[in-house]
Amino acid sequence: MNAISGEELGTFGIYTFDFENLPAARMRESVQELEGQGWRALWIPEVAGREALTHAGFLLASARRMHVVNGIAQIWSREARRTHGAAVLLADAYPGRHVLGLGFGGEPHPGIKPLAAMREYLDELDALEASDPMAKAPIRRVLAAYGPKMLELARDRTLGAHTYHVNVAHTAQAREILGPDAFLAVEHPVLFEPDPGRARALAREHLDPYLNTPYNIAKFRRLGYSEDEIATGADRLVDDLVFWGDLDTIVKRLHTHVEAGADHVAVQVIGIGPGESAMPHWRLLGDALA
Repeated sequence: MNAISGEELGTFGIYTFDFENLPAARMRESVQELEGQGWRALWIPEVAGREALTHAGFLLASARRMHVVNGIAQIWSREARRTHGAAVLLADAYPGRHVLGLGFGGEPHPGIKPLAAMREYLDELDALEASDPMAKAPIRRVLAAYGPKMLELARDRTLGAHTYHVNVAHTAQAREILGPDAFLAVEHPVLFEPDPGRARALAREHLDPYLNTPYNIAKFRRLGYSEDEIATGADRLVDDLVFWGDLDTIVKRLHTHVEAGADHVAVQVIGIGPGESAMPHWRLLGDALA
């Protein structure tokens, strides 16, 4: 696996759920428009039924230069050998443009430890690295990681870590654990709304699913928030996890992750109403973050 750099992907990229619900033609048009705006990296989740690696392949085929990152491909959705076979094909077809982001996923698995499951999955993937045909370029992978042990696994067994819905303090802690060389990408939601009351209400609506699931509650505890702050969606938590305000305010706050040690920040625009497009916001952000 060769290294990933913020310079290669751009210091800032796009994280979006939008493509989960768009028809193929609209997806193609959108990714081409984003590429034309100068964005270098597009991060996609695996949530609503679109298979992660098929999805990544279609987006890669729709663009000419854009990097596509799975953020994340859930390890419970496919056997390691299937993940490996798909990743080999994408590395061969689009050298250097695909990053395989792996994660445990949000589904409960009683009795299964995420760290042990991820280590076992990586062992299986590594045992398959000699399969034929080999890709022209190496498979590049990162892990969704929050706690110290998973971050250490990301450092030791992959090119780095991808975090989701964390505060800037966590970015600094993650960089310390990863060391200076491992890649660190941080997703962060932004909301173009200057009114504090409305912004926080919309941000709480976005955060609500995460504030009510055991895995995320445990993560927020580790980030330093109290039980009461998590239960109520306190202003401090909301303001740390969603950057809201005008363009200048949002841009300044996104840069704090870079200052804390992130190589790359994947920006998720939230607060878009039904039938509306985030494209105007991507355009504004692309110009301001260039």
